[in-house]
Amino acid sequence: MRPPCDPSKFVAEAVKSIPPSGIRRFFDLVSELEDIISLGVGEPDFITPWHIREMCIHSLEKGQTSYTSNYGLPELRDELARTYYKRYGLDYNPGSEILVTTGVSEALDIAIRAVINPGEEVIVVQPSYVAYIPSVILAGGKPVIVSTHRDDDFSLTAEALKPAISSKTKAIVLNFPNNPTGAIMEQEGMEDIADLVVENDLFVISDEVYECLTYGGNHVPFSSLEGMKERTVMLNGFSKAYAMTGLRLGFAMGAQDIIHSMMMIHQYSMLCAPITAQVGAIEALRNGNEEMERMIREYDRRRRFIVKGFNSIGLECCNPRGAFYAFPYVGDTGLSSSDFAERLLQEKKVVTIPGDVFGEAGEGFLRCAYAASLDDIKKAIERMGDFVEELKQ
Repeated sequence: MRPPCDPSKFVAEAVKSIPPSGIRRFFDLVSELEDIISLGVGEPDFITPWHIREMCIHSLEKGQTSYTSNYGLPELRDELARTYYKRYGLDYNPGSEILVTTGVSEALDIAIRAVINPGEEVIVVQPSYVAYIPSVILAGGKPVIVSTHRDDDFSLTAEALKPAISSKTKAIVLNFPNNPTGAIMEQEGMEDIADLVVENDLFVISDEVYECLTYGGNHVPFSSLEGMKERTVMLNGFSKAYAMTGLRLGFAMGAQDIIHSMMMIHQYSMLCAPITAQVGAIEALRNGNEEMERMIREYDRRRRFIVKGFNSIGLECCNPRGAFYAFPYVGDTGLSSSDFAERLLQEKKVVTIPGDVFGEAGEGFLRCAYAASLDDIKKAIERMGDFVEELKQ
């Protein structure tokens, strides 16, 4: 008789070191409760506009169910090149400097793997999206944390970044507009960062998936700064701006050598992004601006309401100028982020995400998505206000 085997011994050490997603833990708790109001999901509550869905349906009716080029449909890459030249004056060759991916998550993964050698350091600016550090670890890199703070509206400063740079630093992961804080970067601050990038010969992986969700100003891509196009791979997608989350479509723009290297990984791990989603994305770029701008106006209305609401119940909240997240401070209540979020869920049935999920710099805060209806936001604020008052008793 052959002896029994413990399969866990075959699991790679890098995978064992990765903690489970703190966001997913709260989703699991939600499934056990009723009458829930969720400010936890980072997903638009809008349905993908009909004209985009119609093009997806039409493509299926025509039998467009084949593989595409590893780089993505040429028509989509052409539209992306035209769009970014028109918006920002960025000139990317659609044949060699644009790669279509299965969501921005894949683009992030293969960008890091294409650039990082084992042991090299990658600076991750926190609070940050939960996938950045695991992606660095899985690539064999070493994440180095730089924290942002509410005194600076969670914007990154060159002064904070400089001490983290060493002889082993290879790249920086940036995410502005930011998930979870909603922070943006002004061009002046970005120019200071760009000077450090050149001075230390670094590469930048810039996740700009919330690019279009910028309020009261215009987004400035990091790659649009002087000398940064060759030093930056810009990651973006269709999930947030066009409410296409489930269609899983992202893209990367960068220098030919970087995009080719990413494609080499992509062709063996994913081959190509789904053709149906790519057809829908072409329609989104050509005719989706009106619907996108309508959604942005509604997010802006909710943004102003939720920030005012948090401040009115005693939870100080910076004014988020991008994405669709508010990041109120709960540290004055005497509870940790996790304790506050768990008790709020159990006692008031409001879902938020504790800030420490996004790194130590997020402790004392909650991520609250205003990608929910205004009615739900109003009810959530009322319940949270009651909860805060009860904590004082």
